Amino acid sequence: MQRVSMQLVEELEKRDDVTIRTIIQHAPWKGIEIRTSFFLARLVRRLPRIVEEFKPDVILFSSMVTASLARLTRTKIDVPMVTINHGQDVKMPISLYQKFVPKVFEALDGVISVSQATREECIKRGMAPEKGVALPNGFDMSHLKESPEKEVARNHIEKAFKLDLNNKYLLLTVGRQVKRKGHAWFIENVLPELQSDVIYLAIGEGPEHENLKQIVQENSLEEKVLLVGKQPDEILRFAYAASDVFIMPNVPVEGDMEGFGIVLLEANLASTPAVASDLEGIKDVIANGKNGYKVPVYDHEKFATKVDHVIENELEKMSAVSRSFVTENFSWSHVAEQYISYLRKVISRY
Repeated sequence: MQRVSMQLVEELEKRDDVTIRTIIQHAPWKGIEIRTSFFLARLVRRLPRIVEEFKPDVILFSSMVTASLARLTRTKIDVPMVTINHGQDVKMPISLYQKFVPKVFEALDGVISVSQATREECIKRGMAPEKGVALPNGFDMSHLKESPEKEVARNHIEKAFKLDLNNKYLLLTVGRQVKRKGHAWFIENVLPELQSDVIYLAIGEGPEHENLKQIVQENSLEEKVLLVGKQPDEILRFAYAASDVFIMPNVPVEGDMEGFGIVLLEANLASTPAVASDLEGIKDVIANGKNGYKVPVYDHEKFATKVDHVIENELEKMSAVSRSFVTENFSWSHVAEQYISYLRKVISRY
């Protein structure tokens, strides 16, 4: 959410038709909840004064957490207020927070959800359907020139993790290792059914990490599965480019969701197509046959078949198309134009 918000700000600042003033909290992850609470408490008093001074046409909050200010300042500010929401900031399983969410929607004049699935979760929580719209996240295209050649990247990954990728296909997953990411389901149910000779590289850390290590050991998959934990950006850049297929095997988890799936675009930008669960925000990111394929949730046979199919029949074609698909549909200039168009409608309606 932070990365997306800052990239949107950078894109809006480039435009001649937009003047933007940002209010940003810079804080380390440790203790961020407490720091955010104090930040919002101060803004309850400051925001009306900032509005009076700056005289904006619209206020855009970066998430449902900061959008709570709309409820707390609505009577003091006569300017339309809009929020972006990302999924987890809507579904956060805290009862007090969930009771407050409908009141926030009531105070807002517009809601931008990063996917249709996220918008539907907003409607379930009391948002009037006509108040919200689904617009995608943008993507920072500066990485375009930085993606290394495939063979160079494969050699780098082989050395980094002491691998032999000769005559093997590399499958990659990147993300926090939590239940909804489906790592365990993929390792136990899909990996054994693959006909292709693959190595599965999972980059990330999280509460499921130790459980995944145990599953790998119990199934004697140490030579096929590498759980390498969190890695620096440089390794991640080479891993995206070295991989043949990006894997996103998400499963539904109550109180949690995949709002968008930005890692899919990061993989596509490195010319790596994806096979992923047809779930939540992933639905809006993958166009079947272009940058990857969506597979019904929990259908391990179809998942394995689709991975094998891409490897055997479409790898070269989809690698090229995946990259162009991202640049055409998810560049920040393209997405920002949609944001501005929607915000103008909100201002006019207000």
